[in-house]
Amino acid sequence: MKKPLFCLLTVLTPFLLLESTPAGACTNFIVTRGASTDSTTLVSYSADSHALYGCLYKFNAPKGGFRPGEMLSVYEWDTGRYLGDIPQVEHPYSTVGNMNEHSLIITETTYGGRGELADSTGRMDYGSMIYITLQRARTAREAIRVMADLADTYGYASEGESFSIADADEAWIMEVIGKGFEPDGKGGNARKGIVWVARRIPDGYVSGHANQARITTFPLDDPDNCLYSPDVISFAREMGYYEGPDAEFSFCDAYAPADFSALRACEARVWSFFRRVADGMDTYTDYAMGHNPANRMPLWVKPSKKVSPKEVFDAMRDHYEGTPMDMTRDLGAGGCGLPYRWRPMSFEVDGTEYVNERATATQQTGFWLVAQANRAAGDDLGILWFGVDDAATSCLTPIYCSIDRVPECLSENNGSMLKYSPTSMFWLFNRVTNFAYLRYDRMSKDLQAVADRWENRVLGEVREVTAEARKLEGEARVKYVTDYSVMMAQTLFDLWKQMDEYLLVKYIDGNVKGETEPGKFKDNGNGRDIPGEILFPGYDEKWQRAVAADNGETLKVIKN
Repeated sequence: MKKPLFCLLTVLTPFLLLESTPAGACTNFIVTRGASTDSTTLVSYSADSHALYGCLYKFNAPKGGFRPGEMLSVYEWDTGRYLGDIPQVEHPYSTVGNMNEHSLIITETTYGGRGELADSTGRMDYGSMIYITLQRARTAREAIRVMADLADTYGYASEGESFSIADADEAWIMEVIGKGFEPDGKGGNARKGIVWVARRIPDGYVSGHANQARITTFPLDDPDNCLYSPDVISFAREMGYYEGPDAEFSFCDAYAPADFSALRACEARVWSFFRRVADGMDTYTDYAMGHNPANRMPLWVKPSKKVSPKEVFDAMRDHYEGTPMDMTRDLGAGGCGLPYRWRPMSFEVDGTEYVNERATATQQTGFWLVAQANRAAGDDLGILWFGVDDAATSCLTPIYCSIDRVPECLSENNGSMLKYSPTSMFWLFNRVTNFAYLRYDRMSKDLQAVADRWENRVLGEVREVTAEARKLEGEARVKYVTDYSVMMAQTLFDLWKQMDEYLLVKYIDGNVKGETEPGKFKDNGNGRDIPGEILFPGYDEKWQRAVAADNGETLKVIKN
C-alpha cells in the first residue's frame, strides 16, 4: 500500500499538507530458505491503509482457459478506478491473496520516489501488476520479466514501488519507478514503462523493505543475481539525477533520495526486524532514527541463527520494544502503555516539529500475511498464513495456496469498510482490538497468549496436514486442503468471538475481575454470579507524574 505520508517529504510536498490525504503504508520482511529453520522461503506483508478492507482475494483459473481475444479489465487496486483493458492469457494460474497455485509470492511497499516520474495515464497500477503477474508466472525470476513487460507494454500508473518476489528456491527485491511525462508544451506526453532493478537475496540471508527504496549500487554483469532495465542508468542521466560512472550508480539515491522521514518512519522498521535476528544491528541505531544517513544499513543481513516462521509472525508485531523508539514507554503511550499514536503523524509545539513513530504493527492494517513456499512439500502446498487488522492483537490462520474457495469469514463480499458484518473476520478482530486499546497493557497480553497458543499449535499441525495432502492427487488434494483451510479460519473466528466476550466481561468499565484461571472468574460465594474480586489497576507511574505536573494544584488532596 501507499507509503506513509510522513515518508513522502522529500519528493512531493511538506508532510503536514500530505497528512490530509488518505494513504497507508506497508512492511515486507523476507527470509530465504537457507535462513529459515524449516528450509522454506518466507515473505511477510502488512497491507496498511485507513481505507482498506481486510479480506482474502481469490482468482480461480477457468478449467478450459480463456478464448483468444478475451480481455481483462484492469482497476486500480487502491481506488477501484477503471484503467482499461488488456488481453487475457489463454491459461492463467489460480491465485489466493498474494500467492498463486505454484507458491509464487509477490508483495509490495510503496516508496513514492521523485514526484515528476508519476504517471496516472497508464493501464497498470502496482496492485494490478501483482495480481495479474501471479496469474501469468510460475517462478520469481519469470515474474520479474512479466512485471516489467506489463508496465512497459501498458504504461505504469503508480508511484515508485518495492516488490518482494519469491518462490520455494529464490527470493528477490525488485524496485521500479515510472518515467513521468515528456514536455511538449501542451502538458506533456507520458513516457511509457518503468526503470527498474531486481536483486536476488543470497541464500542464508534475510532482507526487507518498508516504503523506502533500498537498492543502492548493483552488479552490471551478474544475471543470475541481478536483473535491470537497459535504461535504468541512462534515464537517470537524462533526467539529471546522476552524472558519475555506471559502476557507482545507486538506484535509490537517484530515484528516491532518503531524508529524515524516510529513515525514521520507513528504514527503521527494517532495522528493527534485522535487530531481532542478526547481531551488531545496534550499530545502525543512529541511521534508523534519522540522525546519521551516512551510516547506511545493508540491503540484507545474515541472521545469527536460522529464523522460524513463528519468529517472522512475531516480527510483524513490533513496536520498537527495547529500543530508543519504544512506543510503549513515552508519555504518548498514555497510562496503559498503548504503542499507537492516532494520526496525523507529526505535530508542532512552539515552532518545533515532532513526529510520532511508525512501527511495523499499526492500527490501520487491513490484512497481513506470512507466505511460506516449501520445496519439500511441493509448489501446490505452499501456505499463506493470513490475518486481518493489527498484527499485534490478531493472529494468523493457514490458507493453502491451491484452495478453490475462500472461507466465508474472509470473503471480500462479506462486509466492507462502510458496512459492518457480524460474520466478517475483519470486523470481529477490529472490535476486539479497538476495545483492547483502552487497557492495552493488560488486554494485549491476554490476546497475545491466545495467539501464541493458536499459532504454535497450528504450525505443528500443518506439517501433518501437508504430509496427508501429499498422499492425494488432483481434485482430492485440492478438496482436502481447501476443507482444512476453511475449517481453520472458521475455528479462529469462533475463538475470537469467545475472546470478544471474555475481554468485555473481564475489563468492563476500566476495572479487572479476578480469576481463578483464565476465563473462570471469582464469585463472592453466594451463588448469584456476583464478582468476588474487582481490581482497580489505575495508571502507570509515568502517567501519574505527568498528570500531577499538568494539573497538580487542582487535583492535590488537602489534609485538614
